[in-house]
Amino acid sequence: MNPSELLAHPVRLRIVHALSGRVATTAQLCARIPDVSKATVYRHIDLLAEHGILEVAGERRVRGVVERSYRLRRERAVIDADTAAAATVDEHRRIFAMAMAILQAEFQTYLDSETADPATDLVGYRQHAIWLDRGELTRMIDDLRAVVAPRLAHEATPNRDPYLLSPILFPLASAEPAEQDRA
Repeated sequence: MNPSELLAHPVRLRIVHALSGRVATTAQLCARIPDVSKATVYRHIDLLAEHGILEVAGERRVRGVVERSYRLRRERAVIDADTAAAATVDEHRRIFAMAMAILQAEFQTYLDSETADPATDLVGYRQHAIWLDRGELTRMIDDLRAVVAPRLAHEATPNRDPYLLSPILFPLASAEPAEQDRA
């Protein structure tokens, strides 16, 4: 199974999100994804570990059972540009729908927590329609990458909270600007 097949699953992608920048046991992951059965979480952790997306970070004996903690191998949890470019329109539809379902599930999990405070937590979900030529689009994407990429390497610390950032960018239905807007 290639990384795109592995990551194009809602439970597996939520596990990847939960392990971003941290180490966690299976029990901790089950607590982080409470709407998914423990058996399902265990099965998907095993699959991700078997294919090298996760690695065992440690083991310890707990009441006679070995408890493993896992870490994400970021370099393996990537869908490369060639694979994304080769996806069919229907595959893009399916992957986008899955990504939106995960976003909804993660947001619901956040809102259901006792400490949820969207205003204090600076929660945002704005959408903007912007006009860009190809060069401006490329520069904007480069600028966003320059801002986000260094932060992807941040590790969990007592002073940091995890945030889910989910940029979505696509062209709107083609429409010519009104004549007065062209001037």
